[in-house]
Amino acid sequence: MRIFSGQAHRVLAERIATYLGQMLGDVKIERFPDGEVCVKIVDSVRGQDVFIVQPTCFPPNENLMELLIMIDAARRASAARITAVMPFYGYARQDRKDQPRVPITAKLVANLLVAAGVNRILAMDFHAQQVVGFFDIPVDHLFAAPVIVKHLREMKIPDLVVVAPDPGGLKMAYAYSNKLEAGLAVVAKQRRSATEVEAMNIVGEVANCNCVLVDDLCTTGGTLYAAAELLKKRGAKRILAAVTHAVLTDEAILRLKKSPIETMVTTDSVPPKDWQGFPVEVLSVAELLGEAILRIHNNQSVTSLFNI
Repeated sequence: MRIFSGQAHRVLAERIATYLGQMLGDVKIERFPDGEVCVKIVDSVRGQDVFIVQPTCFPPNENLMELLIMIDAARRASAARITAVMPFYGYARQDRKDQPRVPITAKLVANLLVAAGVNRILAMDFHAQQVVGFFDIPVDHLFAAPVIVKHLREMKIPDLVVVAPDPGGLKMAYAYSNKLEAGLAVVAKQRRSATEVEAMNIVGEVANCNCVLVDDLCTTGGTLYAAAELLKKRGAKRILAAVTHAVLTDEAILRLKKSPIETMVTTDSVPPKDWQGFPVEVLSVAELLGEAILRIHNNQSVTSLFNI
């Protein structure tokens, strides 16, 4: 087994390697004067089981291209098997053709990865489950729920209600509510634009309850902000957020600071930002990914990693 890291999130890759008792493989990643990516894998990978850790977070195009070139380099160096470890899969929101003349970019990225020579994908919390079906190679799709639910249990929040900030997140919220033995509510929303969301109504009882908004991804913060404002109007006592991938813009952080959300729980699937004073607790998924890598390498089942 050999583990390599791109430049997107080397800290997470080092944590994974430490869990597995290994050193990260030596790879040189540079830029040509015109900005093109130059990759050279220094260590021999001939006949090896290679894992490349690279979330395609900001800047997504740079990190995706870097991952593709690393995969190609490993394939041409005669690696026995190449697994792309993508804690965050970029472009996953463009997963359907819901308007005329728009692409399905999540499928395009899947095609690019396969064309580059990857044999397997290890990812966490796709924006939509159907993304798994975009690949014609094995995909191990993990969830951050075991890590986040464990933390929420330790917080011992009374009168807890798990809230889906939009109907698309209802299934995820239902799973959290079952594991936490909490109530369930959902916010109906209407999106005005890519950055503005108008919350419409709440299905479920939230008055005099402590609410936790759960979502897989937060970028602009519009959905969480609108949902939190509506929860406050409906009498919620405390409002928290639990998000797997906090790919937040600076505007999103300012928006969250103005919102009724007291704190956010997230994971290190993407590099942490400067939260500008907003209380955020970052949980590590390195052990979860490391254990999955170990089981993939040993051809063992990863099903038990979904247990909490």
